[in-house]
Amino acid sequence: MAAFISKRMLRSFRTLHSVGRPSSNGAKFAASHRSHGTFSSLYGEGLFSAERSGFLLARSMIRRFSTTILTPGADEGAFPSELLSTKPMVATPDRTIGLCQDLLIPVTNFHNEDKGFMVLAGDVFDVPIRKDIIHRVVRWQLAKRQQGTHSTKTISEVSGTGRKPWKQKGTGRARHGSLRGPQFRGGETKHGPKPRSHAFKLNKKVRRLGLKIALSARVAEGKLLVFDDLAVPTHKTKNIVSYYNQMESTKKVLLVDGGPIDEKLKLATQNLHYVNVLPAIGLNVYSILLHDTLVMSRDAVNSIVQRMHTPINR
Repeated sequence: MAAFISKRMLRSFRTLHSVGRPSSNGAKFAASHRSHGTFSSLYGEGLFSAERSGFLLARSMIRRFSTTILTPGADEGAFPSELLSTKPMVATPDRTIGLCQDLLIPVTNFHNEDKGFMVLAGDVFDVPIRKDIIHRVVRWQLAKRQQGTHSTKTISEVSGTGRKPWKQKGTGRARHGSLRGPQFRGGETKHGPKPRSHAFKLNKKVRRLGLKIALSARVAEGKLLVFDDLAVPTHKTKNIVSYYNQMESTKKVLLVDGGPIDEKLKLATQNLHYVNVLPAIGLNVYSILLHDTLVMSRDAVNSIVQRMHTPINR
């Protein structure tokens, strides 16, 4: 693009420069009348004005096609102030979802204290919602965690004799060769399940996109809370219960910490079936969908963003 603009500017400048340049006949005429000062002065003024016009046009084209990096500290006299604004969009319910814009969210703690603000990456927490991707990822998770230890017995595994129950002809009964067949009580099971893995392949890009969509859905619903940290003073369960009672329209809460789970927090939540704790490395789509409120620490948010921005190994 830069090479194309440079060539275009050069052609325009040469064209304008040629306007003031005399032709071959004009040069001969000027050479034969060098004694006339009037013609020389007029010719010089015309050439100067043409070159000046070409220079001005080239400078305007440079300003038009050049790329300027605007910074908040730059001179704001030549540009509207709104174009210099670098503030991210505040995560409000009436905003447009799925624009991949950075979001500004308040930070608090278990005591509802103001801990400032945090910017959520738009390519992780503000992606378009796609239910089909969520469905694929959930099916992949449930199939992968299925044990697959189901097993039925074949004719060689059931107990019983292998003797022919009665002779082939003359009894009037149906012919049989074994009492361990599937038609007899206690016999084998035909085409029954055997131990196997139910897991199937799902591309890493789809799995990563599913986690982004689940996080974006919680942000869009206003159900994502960011804490400065998840430290609790004691291991008493009543502290977590009191905080849970302060939350409105909440049934299940998922606490996500950046590093290893604090022992006090683990003890305080282990008796509550509606509060679960996960490290950031274990955050997944199915766990987010099972809990209507997601509480993450600053370290957990940074860990998830770094995890989403890490290139996928081929």
